[in-house]
Amino acid sequence: MSDDPESMRARAESDPYCETLGIELVEMDSGHARTELTVGENHLNFHGTVHGGAIYSLADAAFAAASNSHGETAFALETNISYLDMTETGTTLDATATETYNGRRTAEYRVEVTGPGDDPIATFRGRVYKPGSSDGE
Repeated sequence: MSDDPESMRARAESDPYCETLGIELVEMDSGHARTELTVGENHLNFHGTVHGGAIYSLADAAFAAASNSHGETAFALETNISYLDMTETGTTLDATATETYNGRRTAEYRVEVTGPGDDPIATFRGRVYKPGSSDGE
């Protein structure tokens, strides 16, 4: 499956899950994307801290946008995240995804989640499968 990059961006910008969480697509270029989330009360866990799932979703949205930015459908094969620090309600978090490898059938991305002053909040890594690509790796 392939699509032009502009159509892929429009699809990413209207992602219903991201809309529910308040995640916004800020940038999407070839192999790169940036998303933002302003932490609200609805993003807190029972301890009153930001839920790891909200941070993961922010990073995953940047990963999805970057990995589909070439106009070629990409599906996640594996992901992992390391939580580095906590943040507070009202803070705007930024997730920047960068392509680190782009093969024929797979690609890899690194996502840095930061808070104000570029303070590190989490590091995410993901790998995708590109079913429409030619055979071989």
